[in-house]
Amino acid sequence: MTKLKCIAVDDEPLALDIIEDYISKVPFLELVKRTENAIEALQLVQAGGIDLVFLDVQMPELTGIQFLKIASGKSNYILTTAYSQYALESYDLNVSDYLLKPIAFDRFYKAVEKVHNLVKVAEPVAAPQPILTSAPFSANIQPVQDFIFVKTEHKIQKIELDDILYIEGLKDYISIYTKAERVITLQNMKKMEETLPSTQFIRVHKSYIISLDKIESIERSRITICGKIIPIGDTYRDEFFKRIDNNNI
Repeated sequence: MTKLKCIAVDDEPLALDIIEDYISKVPFLELVKRTENAIEALQLVQAGGIDLVFLDVQMPELTGIQFLKIASGKSNYILTTAYSQYALESYDLNVSDYLLKPIAFDRFYKAVEKVHNLVKVAEPVAAPQPILTSAPFSANIQPVQDFIFVKTEHKIQKIELDDILYIEGLKDYISIYTKAERVITLQNMKKMEETLPSTQFIRVHKSYIISLDKIESIERSRITICGKIIPIGDTYRDEFFKRIDNNNI
């Protein structure tokens, strides 16, 4: 089994002990280095060959957010922190997951499994002996993720992707309609479209993004989702019906 080469970065030795212990329990992980020095870790990442970084957000020399911006997509990242307010910003920087301390092992395993699956997808299929390489996020590789974070008026809210019915863009904000509620955020439609996995969501109008598996019916240029009639815009019509045909709906 090819292993993901990992480093753990945290200014708290106890936190590093926990991450090291968890890594030792997962067959497809290999700890290359644990360090309290963010600069040292950054140099390792920039040198190449590191597949996964467990990165604390709050560190004295270099914060986790600053680390991510400097690293510019090299390697995959799982952020570890006791503070949830950094979740939205870290998500915008394409981290693989965000773990809140104290970290339970089952939650840790779910996070590293996402990265493992992503790297396996990115490996060349035709290569006789695949070499595991870093898998930076790009427009063509969707993160294996089942939720998003959005900033509302008073908090950062987690929304499960499976709960989203459709998204409506208005003048200065968007509304995310889920099975249970409507969530309003200032994020724009283009950014939301780029954030959502294209295998599950599609833009059908300048003002609407829909979840494909929530479609109840399609009649001419109208889609029905949970009783809501959503128009199909001329700009998006061909791509939408191509996707529908490909999915054999």
